[in-house]
Amino acid sequence: MPISKCLQKSEPLWKGWDRKAQKNGLRHQVYAVSGDCYVGEWKDNMKHASGLPCLQCRPIRVSSGKGTQIWKKKGAIYEGDWKFGKRDGYGTLSFPDQEMGKPRKVYSGWWKDDKKSGYGIQFFGPKEYYEGEWCGNQRSGWGRMYYSNGDIYEGQWLNNKPHGEGMLRQKNGNRYEGCWRRGMKNGSGRFFHLDHGQLFEGFWVDDVAKCGTMIDFGRDEAPEPTQFPIPKVGSTQQSPVATPERQNTAPPQPHPAWPGPAQPSPAQPGNRQVLFSVRASPWRLAAAHKADSTSKVGSTPKAGSPGLPCSSIQPLTASLQIKILDPDGVLEEALAMFKKTEED
Repeated sequence: MPISKCLQKSEPLWKGWDRKAQKNGLRHQVYAVSGDCYVGEWKDNMKHASGLPCLQCRPIRVSSGKGTQIWKKKGAIYEGDWKFGKRDGYGTLSFPDQEMGKPRKVYSGWWKDDKKSGYGIQFFGPKEYYEGEWCGNQRSGWGRMYYSNGDIYEGQWLNNKPHGEGMLRQKNGNRYEGCWRRGMKNGSGRFFHLDHGQLFEGFWVDDVAKCGTMIDFGRDEAPEPTQFPIPKVGSTQQSPVATPERQNTAPPQPHPAWPGPAQPSPAQPGNRQVLFSVRASPWRLAAAHKADSTSKVGSTPKAGSPGLPCSSIQPLTASLQIKILDPDGVLEEALAMFKKTEED
């Protein structure tokens, strides 16, 4: 009885080629069309260095579980962890430096989804760098910033700006402790003027102190103290005040409107005096002026005369009398007009 055999179907050649083309594990230099170069581990055709030890990495001088990417256009170099084609984990980013002749480290820290996230150190210049927390390529969280002018800020950050509680210490020793908003002093805080030995505590709005109190603080140890200390609130001690010398030592004259006998004014040629009561009507004011022309100032008018409504000036009971100088006779004319208006 004849035996029949089924012929096995051969696998297409492209599948074998594709299987060989899949990059998995450690690979040597792999160049992209743009000229970028990557050396490190792969997984399913994606850069993937989990950070686990790999024995195959030793012969080619690549850190175990790491991958190195070199961008041709900018010359940037990244060496660190990868996850499914993105920088994820701990890594270092460097740029070429023409003066040094070797790559200069720019960032060293943690990454997530190809962005700086977590704790890291960013170098902005030879003497200016930031160390602290990152989120989405921005300084967010707690961090310390060293500026090139010698100032140091330590505190909370948000979107690459100081935001929250923080302290700014200047090069000369002065420092600010308080609230920050959008990179500026906003809210309550304290500014220590240690160079002058003073302390200001108050409220700020956009780097401008709006209100507060200033007191002495460490004035004895200050390198440039103020000339005079700030007096304390409620202190009975007073600073010396320059007072001008008195030239006129004559005793003060009593006010002419004060209750009591009227004081005659110095005799001056052409001066007219009008004596009237605040209760008197306009026509009585005119009569008082007429009677005053025949009697002395401050004397009591005769009984039955159309002068003042009261015979004498008595404190608290009599009407208040006022003496006015009328050199040009303006008041006399005004009284005459009032009298005429009343008669009409």
